[in-house]
Amino acid sequence: MGTNKKKKNEIRKIKQGIKVSKNGPYLITGSVPMVSLTIVTDAIGDPTKWNVTKEYPMLENYSLCRCGKSKTKPFCDGTHAKINFDGTETASREPYLKLAKIYEGPGLTLADNEDLCARVRFCHREGGIWNLVRNSENSVEKALAIEEAACCASGRLTLIDKKTGAPIEPKFDPSIALVEGPKAGTMGPIWVRGGIPIESADGKPYEIRNRVTLCRCGKSSNKPFCDGRHAFELA
Repeated sequence: MGTNKKKKNEIRKIKQGIKVSKNGPYLITGSVPMVSLTIVTDAIGDPTKWNVTKEYPMLENYSLCRCGKSKTKPFCDGTHAKINFDGTETASREPYLKLAKIYEGPGLTLADNEDLCARVRFCHREGGIWNLVRNSENSVEKALAIEEAACCASGRLTLIDKKTGAPIEPKFDPSIALVEGPKAGTMGPIWVRGGIPIESADGKPYEIRNRVTLCRCGKSSNKPFCDGRHAFELA
């Protein structure tokens, strides 16, 4: 009995994926769990943590709005067809590290691909992650840099430990989180976590990564990925 359950779970995991439909929604398959997350800020408005505000019922397959105009958000209601939404994908197919700038510190190496920035701003706290990396011989500043990079939903910022040469990544089960700003009604991107495969409308796969953010306002110039054009208020 236990073996059969394990096999079913393995099959389900293999089938998990996201398909970017042509000028239409994101097609989610494989029973990917979904939650909404709100950004929690401190007294001066800097983001400090994520707070789960809603857990959606598990669905085997579902479609998420990509044009930003659905009346049943986060799900698609077909409005993209009525407004002639142009969802042409413009994101580079080059690997993340080939496009990232590298910043070396004494304890950490930071890779930064600014094109992927989703403007959640966790990297601004305590002088910014770039400054923290420069001072990463200090254990406190190194720990803060690791914390900030882990909260970077888009994976714009990633770290490598200088001592071990190993990447430092948060552990995620395959899941989707809908990012919301700290103010009611402020909508951010779709945060895809845990290495879920994403396939373009032309059938080609994007690089599989632990964390990426997909545009759900329809305005990104780096489709299907978020480039921060939603510009939700964080304070």
